[in-house]
Amino acid sequence: MQGTWRKLSCGLLVAVLGPSALAQRALTWQEVRDKFDAANPTLRAGRIGIDESRAQQITAYLRPNPNLTLTADQIDPFPGGPSHGPFAYFLPLATVNYLHERRHKRELRLQSAQDATKIAESDQADVERSLLFNLRMAFVQTLQQKALLNLAKENLTYYDHVLDINRERYKAGGIAQVDLKRLEIQRVQYLSDLQNAEVGLRTAKIQLLMLLDDRTPVDQFDVTGRFDFSTEIVPLDQVRQTALYTRPDLKAAMQSVERAKTDYQLAVANGSTDPTFGFDVARNPPIDAYFGVSVSIPLRIFDRNQGEKRRTHLDISRNDHLVEATRAGVFSDVESAYATVNSTIILLKPYKDQYLEEASSVRDTIAFSYQHGAASLLDFLNAQADYRSVQVNYQNLVASYLNAAAQLNLAVGREVIQ
Repeated sequence: MQGTWRKLSCGLLVAVLGPSALAQRALTWQEVRDKFDAANPTLRAGRIGIDESRAQQITAYLRPNPNLTLTADQIDPFPGGPSHGPFAYFLPLATVNYLHERRHKRELRLQSAQDATKIAESDQADVERSLLFNLRMAFVQTLQQKALLNLAKENLTYYDHVLDINRERYKAGGIAQVDLKRLEIQRVQYLSDLQNAEVGLRTAKIQLLMLLDDRTPVDQFDVTGRFDFSTEIVPLDQVRQTALYTRPDLKAAMQSVERAKTDYQLAVANGSTDPTFGFDVARNPPIDAYFGVSVSIPLRIFDRNQGEKRRTHLDISRNDHLVEATRAGVFSDVESAYATVNSTIILLKPYKDQYLEEASSVRDTIAFSYQHGAASLLDFLNAQADYRSVQVNYQNLVASYLNAAAQLNLAVGREVIQ
């Protein structure tokens, strides 16, 4: 009986507290990133691709297999053959051949495969860089929608308080009925803001959960973080140098040059002659047994691998040009993102230093004046609309700053702005 009451009590507690009682602890950015690194299927698939590339190194360094040939010769089962039977002159023969690779072909194949693995690792880092940018954008969008939701709730609560005061004024004959109705109609704007913010927050969480490959219900998932801006930014020259050292796509382009040089050396080596050594053992009556050795040397008269030599030599120049193009793209990305961050900071400073406080002060002053008959209804509605507009613009600008910071981090290849 006691266990039954305990279950009923727990059920009532959950019913009273609602879904929030089952909500998980809000995740920080670092926790979201760690979860992303461990669970994102695209990243996991890319890591398997790197392991496949490492496995190809084993294949590249394998030696050629020797060839064993077994021969049974001089068997004569036909009529009129040897008087001593069909196996009188039977000749068993065993031959082993082995291709000897010259000019360090195996070592060059291994080096090429190792270079390919380095490129695969850099490509994987570049994929992670792009996905991390998408993750950061989804995280910022979630914080933005949370801020807008809190603002919408605050505005609606404030406006409901103003409505309550004016309803009392109407009852006391302080305002006309038409003014009260206009105030009540205006409430739908703040209710609409609240609903839009709730939908926006839910959509942002769904996007974040998709990137995390997480099946947690949206209502039980939450994140937390600093939704603000900083006026401090790393100097542009330092950001450029950091990007040159850390951008994985630039690193992959430079590694492609090294692999192209290795492939050219391998093409030259493949144009050389590889002898095949042979060893045979046989028994040929009336001789009991004998052995022999042989060497086979291809005559590279026509095919000296000229096409691959030419192609791989041209590939070095092609990859050199790609490195320069990638480096130019890095500088372009960094400078564009840096300019966007600076521009957003310039816009945000007056909001934080002046506009937010002024909008709040004007709203409260006009509201007080209107309640005491010193301001018109139009003045009050305009002041309320201006306050809402300034607050929403500020929240959106903060989100723009954080998105621009994420864009700069993407351009650099690592987080230079947290």
